[in-house]
Amino acid sequence: MTVLYKIEGPNESEFSAIGELWEASVRATHYFLNDQDIIFFKSLLLNEYLKLVELFCIRDTNGSILGFMGIESDKLEMLFVHPQAMGKGIGKMLLEHAVQTLQVTKVDVNEDNQQAVGFYQKMGFKTISRSALDGMGKPFPILHMTL
Repeated sequence: MTVLYKIEGPNESEFSAIGELWEASVRATHYFLNDQDIIFFKSLLLNEYLKLVELFCIRDTNGSILGFMGIESDKLEMLFVHPQAMGKGIGKMLLEHAVQTLQVTKVDVNEDNQQAVGFYQKMGFKTISRSALDGMGKPFPILHMTL
């Protein structure tokens, strides 16, 4: 049985659903964040970040969003997959689309999110530098990676 997925831009009316997917994904992978951090970043995601990037989501045959990514220029700014869809190639499909179609060559990833670090390494990204603080000045080290 072949499962078909569709990658397309979401509607702004779907930002709330994207925020819920983001939170579920973060709670499943970002063990270093506490509830206050998640609330803080979710607000930024919904009120600012989603509007600053070119968004793409991947949907199943029913139209449900399984994952999403945000691109700015040649950089992947965000990629999140719903926990129930993890390990099924959703992230790989999104990243391959970003690299092959949108010429993405860079990504920043939380050093403490070892699942994501391993994923990007497996997909050919190499760490070129490290920042001790994230972009908000919080103590969450960031690895800067490139193809």
